[in-house]
Amino acid sequence: MQLNKLGRGVGWVLLVVALAVNLAVAARLHARETTKGSDREAAYEKMALFTKVLEQVRELYVDTNKVAYTNLIYGAMRGMLQSLDPHSQFMDPATYQDMKDDTSGQFGGLGVVIGLKDGLPTVIAPMEDTPGFRAGILPGDKIIEVDGKTTEGLALDEVVKKMRGPPGTKVTIRILRPKTQTLRMLELIRAEINVPSIKDAQMLEDGIGYVRILTFSERTADDLQTALDGLNKQGLRALVLDLRNNPGGLLVAAVDVSQKFLRKGDLIVATVGRTEKQKMVEKAGGRVHYLDQPIAILVNGGSASASEIVAGALQDQHRAFLVGEKTFGKGSVQSVIPLDDGSALRLTTAKYYTPSHRLIHEHGIEPDVVVPMAPEDWHKLWLQRQRPKNAPAAEDEELAQPITDAQLGRAVDALKGVLAYGKRAQPQLAAQKP
Repeated sequence: MQLNKLGRGVGWVLLVVALAVNLAVAARLHARETTKGSDREAAYEKMALFTKVLEQVRELYVDTNKVAYTNLIYGAMRGMLQSLDPHSQFMDPATYQDMKDDTSGQFGGLGVVIGLKDGLPTVIAPMEDTPGFRAGILPGDKIIEVDGKTTEGLALDEVVKKMRGPPGTKVTIRILRPKTQTLRMLELIRAEINVPSIKDAQMLEDGIGYVRILTFSERTADDLQTALDGLNKQGLRALVLDLRNNPGGLLVAAVDVSQKFLRKGDLIVATVGRTEKQKMVEKAGGRVHYLDQPIAILVNGGSASASEIVAGALQDQHRAFLVGEKTFGKGSVQSVIPLDDGSALRLTTAKYYTPSHRLIHEHGIEPDVVVPMAPEDWHKLWLQRQRPKNAPAAEDEELAQPITDAQLGRAVDALKGVLAYGKRAQPQLAAQKP
């Protein structure tokens, strides 16, 4: 009898618990649906407000030639995308077509890679041996005018479009150098920009090789392999990989370069977005892996995007140490979404993370060994390197005082230490920060 009573009591308890759980779940679902409903109502309210503003502008704005529906709605979408971040953009059909045409690789322009900072187009890095570089444009310079018209408030692609044009044509730009607060007006002749991806592959000393990667393009991994083959024939024992003022390029090229120095299966980079589609992991594959030679990577504020992926991957995987200055911090993924009328959205949909899950975007990669070098000194150093070895003394004031590459020097010294004392010397590099 007592067992029966006990069983009935337990049954009632279970029934009450089940009812309570069901009520809780129902309440949660109701709250969720209510929230969704209120969100929809808010969206409808805001769309109604937008429509009212649109009609008021069309009815009352003084210049009737500016109030066509296409102009107003395209303008609203430009503003909406521009308010999100400097890299998201609405492209009208003409701008979208220009973007597709630009993928051909060669174009007429000045040879400077720019991004938006503080609302103004800012030079990330000038490409070497281009009109912009020869004119003395430096990383960090603000482009405030193009052909006498302000760049303030313009989308990045609009500024790029104004600066590009047929080779041989003139363009005038005004730049502001924030560090010195100086203004410069430059008249430049556009040229066809075709920058090599690999340059200056050479053996320095004591089996230490040097390779400079200028950009990450379709040929970069193959060109790097050719350079490494040549250095290995000369007895390569350690490598300096120079990514300074490399503005980036193709993700696939960054992966192909990184995997040459990593074990198969090592993580290189991951992207994280709001949906599963935007989540991606890139791991080292390939057949050739250089795992024995110590590596120093040179970076600075002009190292961006694909350069930061390579630097971050090899640093996190303890395959290289970084020498120089903090990188630019461009690590977001833009997806291009075509629309029915021939226009398109360029929308930031994910961000890049290094193997240790460090966010690259707006953070950059910190070097292990900090060695400052002013952009002006880097420019002088490049000019100095272009002079023939037996050339007479330079009359140009910029070249009169020779510049020493302190960043390269520190990298070579550190590699000598690693070669002499083995891997035990490498963790001590972090203590060399001034």
